[in-house]
Amino acid sequence: MVTFIVSLLLLILGYVFYGALVDNTFGADPKRQTPCYTSRDGVDYMPMPTWKVFLIQFLNIAGTGPIFGAIQGILFGPGAYLWIVLGCIFGGAVHDYLSGMISLRKNGASLPEIVGDELGSGARMGVRVMSLVLMILVGTVFATTPADILDGMMVDDGFLWSKYFWEIIIFAYYILATLLPIDKLIGRIYPVFGLALLIMAVGLGYGIFTQDGVMPEITEAFSNHHPTSVIPIFPGLCITIACGAVSGFHATQSPMMARCLQNERYGRPIFYGAMITEGMVALIWAAAAIKFAESLNVQGDTPYEKLVAAMINPETGKPSPAVLVNAICSSWLGKVGAILAVLGVVAAPITSGDTAFRSARLITADFMHYKQNRVYKRVLLSVPIFLLSGVLMFINFDILWRYFAWFNQSLSVITLWAVTVWLTRRSVKEGRKPYAFLIALIPALWMTLVCSTYIIIAPEGFQLNYIVAYVMGGLVTLGALVWFILWAKKLQKA
Repeated sequence: MVTFIVSLLLLILGYVFYGALVDNTFGADPKRQTPCYTSRDGVDYMPMPTWKVFLIQFLNIAGTGPIFGAIQGILFGPGAYLWIVLGCIFGGAVHDYLSGMISLRKNGASLPEIVGDELGSGARMGVRVMSLVLMILVGTVFATTPADILDGMMVDDGFLWSKYFWEIIIFAYYILATLLPIDKLIGRIYPVFGLALLIMAVGLGYGIFTQDGVMPEITEAFSNHHPTSVIPIFPGLCITIACGAVSGFHATQSPMMARCLQNERYGRPIFYGAMITEGMVALIWAAAAIKFAESLNVQGDTPYEKLVAAMINPETGKPSPAVLVNAICSSWLGKVGAILAVLGVVAAPITSGDTAFRSARLITADFMHYKQNRVYKRVLLSVPIFLLSGVLMFINFDILWRYFAWFNQSLSVITLWAVTVWLTRRSVKEGRKPYAFLIALIPALWMTLVCSTYIIIAPEGFQLNYIVAYVMGGLVTLGALVWFILWAKKLQKA
């Protein structure tokens, strides 16, 4: 319990102090006009109330990520608390804030255009491909997964209420959310779902203090407690918990709200604050999951073995975080909790899927320089995206999705290097804040080490010995640092 309380307080203090430092380092200018006014088009660029922008941004980056990821991450042990706190304050929140604010300064530019401006045309094209693949994967899986869950809740064996029926309904919603002006559907639905997700987290936070069970403390052995994973705690933990710590997906979402933000002074609560809030949600779910499982009379000698047993889906025989989400909410929060559980495992992924498709449209429009002020123009760009997603819905994602986590974190690496270069260029040009780049360089190096080490050691990667993986990952990271130093020196001489 002590570790959980201290972690929660550190996240709050991180927002107050380090968030202020990051905001000051960037130099938010309240007098500068934002894209929602300078490029207002009534579709994607339009001013929205700050509270609504916050809730939309929070739900954009959250979905089920800080729920499912945290539940699976706590299996590695109490080190998950440490990663959520440090990763969120010094990594994820910095990543989200800088990508969002730089987009704001670049007239709401999408991530590939930001990366291309800083890292070159090759990186621009690579991130365009990576972002579009990521968006289509997210949108497709977050149509099929909720459909599976809803299908399991129904008793009718016919087409009505079947998985295919729900996929059609969800897909129809995705089309509307992608094509309509942002304030017509997303602007009205997201604040409600975002608030519900926060209410669920607050209710579980109360349950952590009042329900039976014991939570492990950080003083336990800092090693892999995961009953089934063969990946070491590093880098396995940093890949498993993405949303709630660091996630490349977030940088693809921030430009949407950069186009709706009324003043730069709100950048800190919207971008940095939403990430800290997501970290709190992840922390609560990690703690609730392990405490709930420890109190159950299920097979297992350790809380982590009990947690795996508590996640077993009786129909498939495989562990599923959705099963645990339903059990915790129903047990701790009663009937209201059961409704919130459905919201958490059904509505939350749907609200990640629709913005993923919308982001795919915006990314495509940006690199084609194709205005989106007319419905038929938005349809022309969206049809190929939805057709490709429709085809992918019939493919088994078990193998492909294993690469998603690494793919997502690799995108965060590229984003962090891009914002590091942006900060460095600005410091040299303006002759002030010479070490501003450090706030992005340090997490960029860390995530480079994480991703390079993981792909070398992982079953879906090269499957090499973990000692070899650490050495090779360290060399890759050192090479990236040397590249940056040489580039920075050349920039200063120019």
